[in-house]
Amino acid sequence: MKKYGFAWIALGLLFLAPGYAEAQAKDISWGTSAVGSVGHKALVNLAAFLNREMKEYRFSVLPMPGAIATVKGYATGKLDAYYGADIAFHEFAGDTARFKGFRAQMKREPVQSFWIFTLENGVGINARDRAKYKRWRDLSGETVFTGPLPWDTRATLERAMAAVGVKHRYVEVDLAVAGSALQRGDIRGLLIYTTGGASLPPWIVEAQLTTDIAILNPSREEIESIRKAGMQPVDVDPKVFKKDVFVEKVITVPLYYGFHVGLEFSERDVHRMLTLIEKHAAELAKTDPSFIQIRDKMAEFQRRGVESSVADVLIHPGLARYMRDRGVWNREWDKRVAKGK
Repeated sequence: MKKYGFAWIALGLLFLAPGYAEAQAKDISWGTSAVGSVGHKALVNLAAFLNREMKEYRFSVLPMPGAIATVKGYATGKLDAYYGADIAFHEFAGDTARFKGFRAQMKREPVQSFWIFTLENGVGINARDRAKYKRWRDLSGETVFTGPLPWDTRATLERAMAAVGVKHRYVEVDLAVAGSALQRGDIRGLLIYTTGGASLPPWIVEAQLTTDIAILNPSREEIESIRKAGMQPVDVDPKVFKKDVFVEKVITVPLYYGFHVGLEFSERDVHRMLTLIEKHAAELAKTDPSFIQIRDKMAEFQRRGVESSVADVLIHPGLARYMRDRGVWNREWDKRVAKGK
């Protein structure tokens, strides 16, 4: 019996050994946007945090052409988690635009599980062209880079520009040379955006080193057209750009973004993940300004994110439990909670 007793003790120690625990961690491939984007930077920081706090998982960050590719990657079983925005969920639910005909390829439905920040989208021009372009519609007929084709920021800006009646010519350029293209006149306008109204993506910071970018705000009439199309413009402090952008306020059109997991994650684990993020939100925000919006009002921000997409995709039961615990749940959403595994 002593022999078998020692054997069981040895086996128990093996299970407790760090190497064994690490070997048992479940690998999670989490898709995000391209290197240089806000989404990529934020997920790198989030994954490092989760790898420290949730040892049962091993999160790896996979940059892709755009967030839309990660939603499709999850739905077709190629990714374990994804980077999803309200506009992507809206197109997915309606089988329109970038998701037209996609349902035939799906293996599983995406759900919403964690909202992290808004991106506020606007238009930048070369500062030397300020006398020529006074409103968005002045860019009709001009070449404009509204962002890489798969990006949700591009879809949001294009939707807003269409509401205004801008008939520009889309040109795609590499993010690394966007500033140079604007300086040379290859493009006359480009997408600009902030994260939570507090920080810039690296590629726009880089573009500012190449050329003087001025913000082109929509006119009052154009703002009303954007509102009538169901979008709500918000103001951003120009100080976020660090350099002079030649306006007193930056008028933008926001969208909600989240790093979502599916029902392969239990209600308990998602609830725990959200609780851990909330507990360490100040630490995350200190590392990356992208987390500022959840630093002080994470529960409220989850409510606003869910509200933006509740009609389009179901809610992870772990997120629903977290929101009920924090008193920000709407009982009308009970029927929109996905059934966990």
